[in-house]
Amino acid sequence: SADTLFPYDQYHPRLHFCTPEGGAENKAESLGSILFGDRLYNSRFELKMKKDVDCQVLCEEAIPGDDAKFINERIREEYKFNWVVDGLPAAQMAQSQSTNETFYSIGFSLGELTQDDKPVLNNHYTFQIDYHTEDNVNYRVVGFLVWPYSIADGSCNTNGAPLYLDESKPTTVKYTSRVYWNFSSVPWGTRWDSYLKMIDPQIHWFSIINSIVIVFMLTGMIAMILLRALHKDISRYNAFTEEDGGMEDFGWKLVHADVFRPPAHRMFLAVFVGNGSQLFLMAVATLVFAALGFLSPSSRGSLGTVTLIFYVFFGFAAGYVSARLYKMLQGEYWRRNVFLTAFIVPGFVFSTFLILNFFLIAAQSSAAVPFSTMFALISMWFLVSAPLCIAGAYFGFKHPTIENPVKTNQIPRQIPTQPLYLNMWIAALIGGILPFGAIFIELYFIMNSIWMHKFYYVFGFLTLVFSILVVTCAEVSILMCYFHLCSEDYYWSWRAFLTSGASGFYVFLYSVLYYYRKLHIHSFPSTALYFGWSLVMSFLFSILTASFGYMACLLFVRKIFGAIKVD
Repeated sequence: SADTLFPYDQYHPRLHFCTPEGGAENKAESLGSILFGDRLYNSRFELKMKKDVDCQVLCEEAIPGDDAKFINERIREEYKFNWVVDGLPAAQMAQSQSTNETFYSIGFSLGELTQDDKPVLNNHYTFQIDYHTEDNVNYRVVGFLVWPYSIADGSCNTNGAPLYLDESKPTTVKYTSRVYWNFSSVPWGTRWDSYLKMIDPQIHWFSIINSIVIVFMLTGMIAMILLRALHKDISRYNAFTEEDGGMEDFGWKLVHADVFRPPAHRMFLAVFVGNGSQLFLMAVATLVFAALGFLSPSSRGSLGTVTLIFYVFFGFAAGYVSARLYKMLQGEYWRRNVFLTAFIVPGFVFSTFLILNFFLIAAQSSAAVPFSTMFALISMWFLVSAPLCIAGAYFGFKHPTIENPVKTNQIPRQIPTQPLYLNMWIAALIGGILPFGAIFIELYFIMNSIWMHKFYYVFGFLTLVFSILVVTCAEVSILMCYFHLCSEDYYWSWRAFLTSGASGFYVFLYSVLYYYRKLHIHSFPSTALYFGWSLVMSFLFSILTASFGYMACLLFVRKIFGAIKVD
C-alpha cells in the first residue's frame, strides 16, 4: 500500500486467516517473483466450475487482543489481499477519477475505515468468476472479481453490522464466502484486457511528444552549432596548414596534442563504462522481448527473471568493453581492472540488497528473500557472470590497442580559466536535466508499478522512450564536450561521463518528490527500504546514461581530430 512497503503472507500467524486442511503448501515460483516478494499458497476455498455457492463457512478463528491490534494497524495502512484463480488475480471494479472509465483494480482490501475512523475487518467474500466456452463442453475462467464485506455475526447477510476487532480481549471471527459463476463473451485469449486496460492513454503520448521535442531541440542545436561550425573549423584549419608558413592554431585545434591524454582515475572510468554497456545490452534485450509480448504479466515474475538472466550473461560485454577502453587509456593494472569490473557495481547492488533484506526479515515480511534464493543469486554472480566478465576481458586485452588519430605531447598544456557555466559539476547538472526530462513522465508509471504494485505493460512506449533517451544522452554530451574543447579544456572524459550521468541524480530527486507526494510512509524500515532501492536504481541509471554520453563523445572527438591535418 501507499503507507508501507512490507507485504505479508496470507497465512501470517498474526493475521489468523483460515488455513487449508493439512496446512498451507507453498507453490513453486520463478526467481523474479521471489525477489519481488510474491509467494503463492493453496487456499481453503473449493471452486467447482459453474457451481454457485450461496453461503459457505470457511472457518472460525479467535483473534487475541495483541493480534487484533496488529490487524487493525494493517487495515489503517490499507493492506490488500492478492488472490489468484487460474492465473488471474482477484480484482475489484474501480472507476477512474479523470475519465470515469471502469477498470479492474488488482487486489481487495483487508478491511475498511468507518466514518468515525475505526477499522473493521472484511470477513465475508463474494466471488464473481467469469467463464467462457465455445462448445459448451470446455469452459475457461476469464475473470475474477471479489466484493469483500465486514459482517459481525458471521452470516452472509451483507447488510449486517460490521465486525470490529477488540484490542483488549479475544474476538471470535467467522469467515464466509459466496460464489457466483457468470458467463462472459470475453474469449480466453483476451481475458487480461480488462486487467491491463489503459486509463488515459494520452499521457503516454504526451510523454513521447515531450521526449521527441527535446530530441528535436538538441538535434537542431547539434546541426546548427556543431555541424556548420565544425565544417567551417575543419576547412579553415586544413586551409591554414596548407598555406606557406601556416598560421597559429586557434579554437579546439589548440588542444589536439592533449585531447587524448589519459584522464585521472582511468581505472574507474573504464570499469563504469564497461558496466554501463552491460546494463545497456540487458535493457535492450529485455525491452525487445517485452515489446514482442514474451513477458506478459500473466507469467508471474517473468520480467524480473529474464532481466536478471540477461544481466548475468552480458557480463561478457562488461569485461570486453572495460578491457578495451582501459588498454586504450594506457592502463597497466589489468588484473585489478578485471576484478573491479566483475565485482564493484554488482557488489554495491548486492550489499545494499543484503542490508535491506535484514529489514524485511526483522519485519517478518514475505518479501524477505530466503537463504536458498540468496545462494542462487551468489552462484549466478560468481559462477556465471564473473567468469564471463573475465572471458570478455581476456578477449578485450588480446585485441590490439585502439590507436588515437593524433599524438599526445609529454608536457600537458595549461588550461585557461573557464567560465562558470563550464565548471564540471555545473555543466553536468545543466546537461543531466535534459535526459531526465525525456523520461520523467514514463518514470512516474514505472514507479507506480514498483511501489504501488500495479501492472506496467506499455513496453512499446517504453522502448520508444528508451531510444529517445539514448539519443538525448549522446547529443547533450557531445554538445557540452564541444563547448569544453572550444574553451581549450581537454579534460573531456569525465565531463562527458558526468554530463548525461547526472540524469541519475535527478531520478533520485524525483524519487524523493514521489515519496512525499504519493506515499504516506511513517515507519523507518519502510523509508529505508524505499530510499535504499531508489539509490540503487538511480546509481544504475547514472552508469547506464553516463556510458552513452562517454561513448558518443569518444566517437565524436576521434572523428573531428581525425579530420584535421596536424604537423
